[in-house]
Amino acid sequence: QVQLVESGGGLVQAGGSLRLSCVHSGRTFSSYAMGWFRQAPGKERDFVAAISRSGGRTNYADSVSGRFRISRENAKNTVYLQMNSLKPEDTAVYYCAADWTNPAFTGIPSTAPDDYDYWGQGTQVTVSS
Repeated sequence: QVQLVESGGGLVQAGGSLRLSCVHSGRTFSSYAMGWFRQAPGKERDFVAAISRSGGRTNYADSVSGRFRISRENAKNTVYLQMNSLKPEDTAVYYCAADWTNPAFTGIPSTAPDDYDYWGQGTQVTVSS
C-alpha cells in the first residue's frame, strides 16, 4: 500500500511563493508518474501539474504554466511543486497523486484524476490579495 504525505502549504500574499512537497512511502516510487491537483471550495478537483517516472516529461495546466514547476527526486521518494507569482485564484487544497505507469510508456503524464491510483490527504494553500 502506498501512502502519500503532502506538506508546505500555508498562507501567502499575492505574488509570493510556496513549495509543496509530497513523500511517497513505497519502495517503488520510480514506477509512478506523479501529479498535483487542487480543489477550491464548491469546485471540482482540477489538474495542476504532472511528471513522468523519470522526470523527463512534465505537463501543466494552462492556468499555472510559467508560474509553477513540478520536479521529483527519486532517491528521496519525493515530488515537489514550486509555486511562484501566486494569485488569489490559486487558493485551494492541493493534492499529490501517484499513477503507476508501464515502463514502456514514454508519453506525457496524465491529467485525468481517474488515472491516478493513490492520493494524499491534501494541504491548504491560501493566497491573500
